[in-house]
Amino acid sequence: MSDATTIPTTKDIRDRLKTYGQKGDTYSDILNRLMDCADRDEFMDRMYRRLEDKDQFVSLDNI
Repeated sequence: MSDATTIPTTKDIRDRLKTYGQKGDTYSDILNRLMDCADRDEFMDRMYRRLEDKDQFVSLDNI
């Protein structure tokens, strides 16, 4: 890792972050996975809102 940096956080947050990792993961690996999930979820939420606004979205619960 050539551009390593330090991010100040509490020990509780650090320990919580560790629980998201797998053997051999770096904190960067864990953070990248979490951010990818957050990006994907945010994107899907935006798309569902667009479809609902256009009255083209029908929930499976309503079928």
